[in-house]
Amino acid sequence: MAVPESNEIPGFIAVETGEDGGLPLAIAWTLPDGRVKHTLIQPDDDWLDSDMVSLGEYSLEELNSMGVSPLDVIRELENDHFSATLYTAGVSDDEAALSRLFDTYGLDPFVELAPAESLYDDLDPGDWARARGELFGELGLEPMRPEHEVEVMLNLHQRHALGGDEREVAPFDGGMIDGYDIDD
Repeated sequence: MAVPESNEIPGFIAVETGEDGGLPLAIAWTLPDGRVKHTLIQPDDDWLDSDMVSLGEYSLEELNSMGVSPLDVIRELENDHFSATLYTAGVSDDEAALSRLFDTYGLDPFVELAPAESLYDDLDPGDWARARGELFGELGLEPMRPEHEVEVMLNLHQRHALGGDEREVAPFDGGMIDGYDIDD
């Protein structure tokens, strides 16, 4: 796996799932310039066959009206990160959610996921997790929201790898591009 040079912004990704752990509800990832792209995901009809489906804090109407199709999510991710390694705070959960997206269309995933703490050889994984938790509190962000998770990973990267202060966190009301929110 190729680790980005210290002055590059790595690709970070996070997927919000229902309580069942595999139903992708929302997704966020970074762009090379450090902006965050995020959206809700319209559930595929096959995902809703069970009476035990958890939509988290969203309603089906909200996901269908404000979200984008799983295929559009795949296309957008492909445009931004084809054949790339993306870093995540929850590899197994995010892999399961992405697998569900890709399996819906019989596609093989074209991104590889790696733990975000693996970017920092000189930082103990326990220290990374602790700093992550503290930063959520400092910034007043929610760990379950993928755009917040990506913001925290970006800020941690800014602090540790780039040796600077954290990014200024913009409110999550950025413009829309192809159904995706873009946060500056």
